[in-house]
Amino acid sequence: MSAMPAETEVTHLKVGADAAARNIAMRIFRAELPASRPALVWLGGYRSDMTGTKALEVERHAHALATDCIRFDYSGHGASGGDFRDGTISRWVEESLAVVDHVVAGRMILVGSSMGAWVALRLIEELRARGQGNRVAGLVLIAPAPDFTAELIEPNLTEAERTSLAERGYFEEPSEYSPEPNVFTRALIEDGRKNRVFKGPIETGCPVHILQGMRDPDVPYTHALKLMEHMPADDIVMTLIRDGDHRLSREEDIVKLKQAISAILAKA
Repeated sequence: MSAMPAETEVTHLKVGADAAARNIAMRIFRAELPASRPALVWLGGYRSDMTGTKALEVERHAHALATDCIRFDYSGHGASGGDFRDGTISRWVEESLAVVDHVVAGRMILVGSSMGAWVALRLIEELRARGQGNRVAGLVLIAPAPDFTAELIEPNLTEAERTSLAERGYFEEPSEYSPEPNVFTRALIEDGRKNRVFKGPIETGCPVHILQGMRDPDVPYTHALKLMEHMPADDIVMTLIRDGDHRLSREEDIVKLKQAISAILAKA
C-alpha cells in the first residue's frame, strides 16, 4: 500500500435540530486543481469509522487520481457526536444526504462498505426522488449488506435475543472486530423495515461494481448475488473473491478496490 499523504483535518457539519442535533465529523480532501472527475464519497459500515484501512486507501487513490474525496462518520461513530444507540438507517441516511449536499458540488462515486452499501442505495433513492439521480456517477459496494436487519438479523434471532429486544429494547452479541459487543436496538430493526431496498427492483441509473468475499462470515456472498438480481436494469460488475472475508482489507483486496473505482471513473 502506498504512503499516506498528510492527514486531512477534521471539520464538522451540524445535522438535525434541537434534541436531534448532532455534529458530523468529516475529512475532506480537495484536489489541487478543480477536479473534473467525480468525487469519491466513503460510506462506512456498522460501528466502523473513517480512519479504517479501506477508507484511508480510498483517499490515497483520490490523491493519485487528482480528484476529491470525502470521508465522514455517522452519528455515534468515530469522531461524530450523538449516541450510537440512537442510530437508525433513516438517521444515517439523513446525515449522508446532508454531507453530500454540503460538500459535493459536482458528481460523485459512492463507495459503500457493508452497511454503507445499504446507505448508498437509500441515498440514491432520495436523490432520484428529488430529480438529482445524475449526481451519482457510480457505485462501488464492498461486502454489501442492504436490508441486513430484516434479511440477516431478524430471521436468526434467538429466543433470548427476542426477549431482550422486547424487555430492554436492544440485544448484544460478541464482535469479532472489537472487545465491545455489537448492540442492535429495537429502533434500528423497526426502522430497517421502513428502509428496505429489496422490496422491488432497484434502479440506480449508474454503473455498479460489487466486491464480495466468498468466506465472509457476516454477509454471505449469496446476499450479494441477491442484490445483483434486484438490479436488472443497471450495468453491474461483480468480483467474487474466493478467499475473501468481510473486511476485504488485505493488500490484494485493496488493489481490487482501487481497480473497481478506476473502472467506474472510466465510465463516468
